[in-house]
This record gives sequence, C-alpha cells and structure tokens, in this order.
Amino acid sequence: AVPVPSSAPRGAASFQVQATPGVKLWLLHEAQSVKLPSSVSRWPLAPGPELLLAMDCPSKDVGDEKVRVSYFREDGGVPVGRAVLYLTCVEVSLDADVNRSGAVSRTLLDKASWTWGPEGHGAVLLVNCDRDDAGAEGLDNEDSAVRSYDDLKDMAQLVLRTRGPRAIFTGHRLLLHVDFGDADKIRVFCDGNSVELEKFKPVLGGCKLAYTVRPSRHHHESVFYVEGLAFPDVAFSGLVSLHVTLLESPEKGLLESPIFTDSVVFRVAPWIMTPNTAAPLEVFVCSVENNKEFVTAVGALAERAQCPLTVCPAPQNHQDRWIQDEVEFGYIQAPHKTFPVVFDSPRDRGLKDFPVRSILGPDFGYVARQAPEGTSSLDSFGNLEVSPPVTVQGKEYPLGRILIGSSFPRLGGRRMAKAVRDFLVAQKVQAPVELFSDWLHVGHVDEFLSFVPAPDRKGFRLLLASPSACYQLLKEKQEEGFGEAAMFQGRAGVPKPTVNEILANEELRKFNDYAQ
Repeated sequence: AVPVPSSAPRGAASFQVQATPGVKLWLLHEAQSVKLPSSVSRWPLAPGPELLLAMDCPSKDVGDEKVRVSYFREDGGVPVGRAVLYLTCVEVSLDADVNRSGAVSRTLLDKASWTWGPEGHGAVLLVNCDRDDAGAEGLDNEDSAVRSYDDLKDMAQLVLRTRGPRAIFTGHRLLLHVDFGDADKIRVFCDGNSVELEKFKPVLGGCKLAYTVRPSRHHHESVFYVEGLAFPDVAFSGLVSLHVTLLESPEKGLLESPIFTDSVVFRVAPWIMTPNTAAPLEVFVCSVENNKEFVTAVGALAERAQCPLTVCPAPQNHQDRWIQDEVEFGYIQAPHKTFPVVFDSPRDRGLKDFPVRSILGPDFGYVARQAPEGTSSLDSFGNLEVSPPVTVQGKEYPLGRILIGSSFPRLGGRRMAKAVRDFLVAQKVQAPVELFSDWLHVGHVDEFLSFVPAPDRKGFRLLLASPSACYQLLKEKQEEGFGEAAMFQGRAGVPKPTVNEILANEELRKFNDYAQ
C-alpha cells in the first residue's frame, strides 16, 4: 500500500492517478476499495487514501512499469506537483508438495500452515532412516552425503522459483534459511543444477542456518532435497519451517533489510504401527537349540500363506527366541514414498544387534529409543500392540490405537520406559491407551489380548484371556477325575502344582478374581 498524501506538495487538495498497462490499481478511500481507473477522475487527499498496487507478470527490465500521481489545488486545473513510482516486479516463490499429490506444484493453499486429514494440506517429510547404500555403516541421514539416487527418492523436493530482471538478483541477496529450533531436525541438499551425485551438497541443517542462493542466468528454478533427521517426540511437534527471503543490499556499514519472505511448513511423517489383522508381508522367527519343530511348523504355515520367511539363526540371536519382544514393525508414508520401519526396543538381550544387521537396509528403516533409567519386562514389545481401525465416542482412529501395558496407578508398579511412551504419544495418529498388565508376572499386553479378523461388524474380534474361564476349565477337569494332574510337566526348575492344589489356593483365587 502506498500512502498518497506522503508526496503531496503544500496546498494540494486532490489527486489523480495513472499507471502503465502492467500495473493494477485499487484506491482505499473511506474504508472502501475502488478499482482504478473509475468514473471519478480526481480524489480528495483527506482522509489519507492509500493506493494498492499489483502486477501479474515479472518485469523484463528494472523500473519498466510506472505509477504517476498528479496533485491539484482546490478547484485547480493544472497540477501543482507530480510523483512517479517506478516499479519492478520479481517472482520469488518457495514451493513443496503442499497439496499432497506426490509432486511439487504451485498452489493457492497456505504453504505456511499444516492441517491433518484427506481434506487437509501441507507438505510431508520422511525421516531418512533406511540404508540404501550397502557400503554405508549407519542410517542414510547420519551422514551429510547423497550416496545414491535411491537415497534422493526418500527426500522431499523443495523448489525455489525466481523470475525477473537479472540486475535485481545481482543487486540483492536471496537467502534460504531455517529456524534455529528446526536446524537439528532436517537437512537440505542443493543439486547445483547437476545430476551428478558428487555435486549434491548439504546447505542447511545442523550448524548451517542460512544459504545464499544465486539464481542461474538460464534456470528459473532451483531444486533442493529435504530429509528428516528426527521423528516427532516429546520436545518436537514434527513441524519444521523453511523460508526464502529477498534482502536489499545496504550501503556500506548498514544491515541488510528484508523486502519479502516466503515460507513452507513440512510435517515429519509419524511412525505408524501395523495391526496383526493386516495381511502378512514377511514372517520372522528365531531358531534356537530346542525349537526345530516349531520353526518347521512356522515355515510350513508361511509357505501356505505364500509369505516369505526369515529365520534368525542361533549365532545371531544368542539363544534369544523372543523376537516379538525385541522389535515392532511399522512404516512411514509421504505422498511420494512409503517404506517400512522397524522399531527396536530398549530390551537389548541376545537379539539386540539383529534389527540393524539383518532388517535395516534399502527402503527398510530403523528407529530406536533407550531407557536410561533402566529397563523392565514392560519395555519388551510384546507389551506393544495396536488395534485395527476404530471409532471411539464419535472420534475416528483410521489407523487404530496403540495399546501398551502398565501398572495400576499406584506407587512402585512397573511402567514402560518414559522415552518409549513419549515417542508413541508424539506420533499422534494412533493415540496410545495404557492398560493394566502389571498383574502378570511378565506383564505384556499380548499375554491377554489379541485381535483377529472377522467378516462382520467392525471387521475384527478382540480375544481376551480370562482367569475366570481358566478356573472354570480346571474345575471341570477336577470333576472329570483329573484333580491330581500336575501342571508344567516336562519343565525343569519350576513348581508343579496339581489341579486340586491350584483350586484350593484361596490367596491365588482372590488375586485372579481381582485381575479378572
């Protein structure tokens, strides 16, 4: 907006505005907007009118469009003064896949905001947590290099468009920058207008907060690639902002002043856990010294289901058979890419190296959380389940809800490690529910509940283990004459109570009634 009275000579009472064809004009006068030219040729200078200017196309030369304001005295026919505004229009636009089509495009949507859902908008960023290069030691986002074109495909594109007279970009500075609080969450690579991987260099992220962009004489677009470094967590909402600012070069000794800033907001895609009612893609099983028949049976089942089987051999598992306690499978998804991500528990027993050695790889990511306060049985991922899609009191959870076992609210009970709970809550899309599981010796939710597919109603059933049903079964066996049958036969080093002894143990019955 241009205040018209600011250039008026003394004694002027009205004004007239003219512009070259490339300029659109509106006059803000007495709280109304009037498009110019209009039927009124002259306008009063009071009460402080303003001009709004717009141009649809970038200028070919500096100052090639003009606006002229002529000032007049009261009832005067000859102008007592003129002011000429020389205009140069440049395009500076920072674009990402805001409409979630899978490709970067220009949009009228608000790039600086982010909303959830199929009707929402906002760019999505993946944590680049797989390992596309077999020769690399860590995850792809743990170094500042682009090692393969597959690595690039995991990143989100960011396009900076610049058009206008070259003299403007020579005399001004174009700065791509990231907020200080977001710098450790993302890394931005520049391709340098080259397709050679060696030419890709990191320009933002870590200690690099700003990068000066020099538009090419022959290219109106500069392409950048953005990778996520961190998942949403207790101190990170998942939203990151990138900006481009056109700075006016000052006289010597003065600070640069911003003329225009454009911003784009990304959300780092959450880790999403998959329910066991979904179709299996791959089966993992551990082979230890005494489970050969079990592994054979699982293999036969996997073959019937036409599902690949991966056997973790004893030298890798160190006689640790509980693979469902060590890892949980999920995935991350953006419009341009989806890949599975294994979540490694802080349990860290014999299988602790298996996820990195044998699961992490091309388009198969890895994430872990540690428990500095020490681990309990509840930190094993048998204590981490997710429901199929549900609707709860009118609120939809299209990806289900995570279920974790915990203690009844009291002093001294076991809970899952805070770092794991915080991580699961921060993903937002599968809002966790804590269930009372500490009544069990091991304490895992998968010991007393499981979801199975069903052809009707909600499409699934929740199976619950029942202490009361177990007592009913034992009572039936007692009445059938099996009262002296001993439990746990064949197990060494454990008590072997009979059916009669279990049913006669009132303290055990009271505890199970409470658990039920």
